[in-house]
Amino acid sequence: MPNDKDRDLGPDDGPEEKKYSFLQETIKPKPISREHFINQLARFAIYGIVLGVFACLGFFALKPWLEDQFGEDPKTVTIPEDEEDGGGTDGSQEDSVPAANADSYEEMMDSMNERAADARKGIAAIEPANAGEDWTKEMTGISTGAAGVITADNGQELLILADDFVCEDASEWTVTFQDGKEYRASLKKRDRNSGLAIFSVPHGEIKDSTWSAIKVSVLGNSNLVKQGDTVMALGNLFGYADGMGYGTVNTTDYKTTFFDGECGILTTNIPAEEQGTGVLFNMEGQVVGLIPESVWDNNESSMANAYAISDLKPIIEFLANGESVPYIGVYGTTVTSELKEEQGMPGGVYVVDVDPDSPAMAAGIQSGDIIYAIGNKNVMNIGSYQNTVLKMKTGQQITVEGRRIGAEGYVDVEFTVTVGSKE
Repeated sequence: MPNDKDRDLGPDDGPEEKKYSFLQETIKPKPISREHFINQLARFAIYGIVLGVFACLGFFALKPWLEDQFGEDPKTVTIPEDEEDGGGTDGSQEDSVPAANADSYEEMMDSMNERAADARKGIAAIEPANAGEDWTKEMTGISTGAAGVITADNGQELLILADDFVCEDASEWTVTFQDGKEYRASLKKRDRNSGLAIFSVPHGEIKDSTWSAIKVSVLGNSNLVKQGDTVMALGNLFGYADGMGYGTVNTTDYKTTFFDGECGILTTNIPAEEQGTGVLFNMEGQVVGLIPESVWDNNESSMANAYAISDLKPIIEFLANGESVPYIGVYGTTVTSELKEEQGMPGGVYVVDVDPDSPAMAAGIQSGDIIYAIGNKNVMNIGSYQNTVLKMKTGQQITVEGRRIGAEGYVDVEFTVTVGSKE
């Protein structure tokens, strides 16, 4: 039987290359129609938009955490020093004063309201975080918070200055800005001696709509404020957070004294509730005073009286940078020339009282002592004493020199004091 290998090849039994030569033909792709191309392009565009949306959402969700973890150190806050009055007009030309009528009065009030609206952007209401749960607030509408001043922006936080009474019995606070939005705030630093506190709100938590409704207030020069100047008071003056009043300065002659210093008082004829707090502005929209709950104890005055802002600027700078305010604990007054002549007292600062558990008491300073030098710096009045103390650092040991009355008159005494703080 013949083998398959030996049989004759038929006409269809050529070499395999020839038999399957059709497999070597070039297959041309089907032409893409314009409609198909547009559909593909639209599909890729939709994919891109979806990915972009998820990327944006992820970025905004992680932004506060990234800023907290990798953000730059906060900038040091510097409160500019007051400039001296450069003088006013020379009086060679008198401004023409138009006759007062209803139209001019309305124009004047419109102008003042515009200035008040702009100044209001620099204040905020701050209260304990649990105040919103207080049923008495809901029933009466009376605010339990304080008016705060947007004092500085250190690049990471917005800093709000307020009366420290809102710190009592609270560990969390809320700040309400002029757009009505509330934010959680943290206590950055507190000084019980001056009664001031600085609160902070992180940049990353503040919405764009809030940024457009607020601004950092300018701290003006209260030393230039004179009797009769027109001022405006904004804040929680009447038991609610959005009060406003216009008036004039009655006098700038009063001062209030606290441990290690004193502060000027601007009294006004603007009505205010006994527990009202607010901010006093000049007509340029600059802060010239802080209106606390009460400037003087046991005073039933219903007028807005304010701490002069210039006297508080060094303390505000400490607090804004999260630093402790230097404190010794001496309640003193200047020995006047009359006392020197009548009582035979030496010059310096007369110690009226010493704060219990203070560095001064620990060092042995007593009521009746007269301090004339701190750390080799002469202090002849309460102002120079205050400025010298504020240049010290907490924890620093200083030498306080003074005189104490004895059986044979005043004798020299010396104390070693470790500067502390009252937070």
